[in-house]
Amino acid sequence: MIYGISLILLSIIAVPSLLLSKKPNAKELLEKVAPYQGWIGLVFCIWGVWGIITAFLHMGWLSAAPIWWITLLAGSVVEAGLGFMLGYGLMNELFLSKNEAAKEKAEMIREKIAPKQGKLGILGIIVGVWMIIASFMFAI
Repeated sequence: MIYGISLILLSIIAVPSLLLSKKPNAKELLEKVAPYQGWIGLVFCIWGVWGIITAFLHMGWLSAAPIWWITLLAGSVVEAGLGFMLGYGLMNELFLSKNEAAKEKAEMIREKIAPKQGKLGILGIIVGVWMIIASFMFAI
């Protein structure tokens, strides 16, 4: 359930226009979070990659609980993608500034994901809600 809630919160941070259209006073809250956006993105990117690794390490769940395994994988992929988008600036500064080839590759990935950030954020909200519901239904 925590995984789903955190994915929803990450998606809301990643798609501020969605939140701003619903609540006009949300701009102040998003401005307070903006200085920490890089660190939030970095942490969620790492957490998403760890979720992908965990899903593949638990391939046995595919026969025992296939819906939960697919949910875990989908949530982790969305989380890693959104985390990468939010934390790209900080990752570039901390890890990629010395390696030009890695910097170029990361920029290519970012250019591919950036136009889809809004859709990825909405998908994150949907998958996050499903993860909360699935945690009650399948109770693993």
